[in-house]
Amino acid sequence: MPSAPAPAPVVPVKQPPAADRVYSHIKEAVLDRRYEGGTLLTEGELAEAVGVSRTPVREALLKLEVEGLIKLYPKKGALVLAVSAQEIADVVETRLLVEEFAVRKAVPASAPFLARLEELLEEQRGRAEEGDLAAVAVSDRSFHAEIVRNAGNQILSKLYDQLRDRQLRMGVAVMEAHPDRIAKNVTEHAELLEAIRAGDADGAAACVRRHVGRVKVLVRGEAR
Repeated sequence: MPSAPAPAPVVPVKQPPAADRVYSHIKEAVLDRRYEGGTLLTEGELAEAVGVSRTPVREALLKLEVEGLIKLYPKKGALVLAVSAQEIADVVETRLLVEEFAVRKAVPASAPFLARLEELLEEQRGRAEEGDLAAVAVSDRSFHAEIVRNAGNQILSKLYDQLRDRQLRMGVAVMEAHPDRIAKNVTEHAELLEAIRAGDADGAAACVRRHVGRVKVLVRGEAR
């Protein structure tokens, strides 16, 4: 009888560098508010949570400080920065400038673009049913980002991408404080999609103003 083939060698899965693992752990926890604003993180606790030494923790914290998510205090730790009223105002103002421009350029809309928005809207509905706020925030943001990408302006797309972390963090904050906003966001996205489909540029821009403008009011209310 022919001998059985030798089993295929097991290739170990290569883990990302330690500093990258710490960075991802902290950033995800900050964005989905497991580490809320005002939380003081210590190097020792983070090293133990991720299973690494303190050196990669320091490297990750420095990177997160540059991104504006934390503030380092020597010999004390890292403070998770709360979302400020000024940050909220700046993000909303920038979103309105970019998204109103982009949604007007979306009209008339191509069939593939409309199909993609429908797909993202269904994805958001599914995440909402699951109740995973972080996933809902990601799908919500993806819907808006698709409209911006469709405008075809790479500079604006890159500018919008720089708002991603702040948008996700604010989105989770709003949904935690106002659970009814999850369903309302889906409804408002559906209204925006219908305005685009109908070729109503002014109506679509008005949908964006109402929808994005509510973020400023709701997050400020939650902060108080």
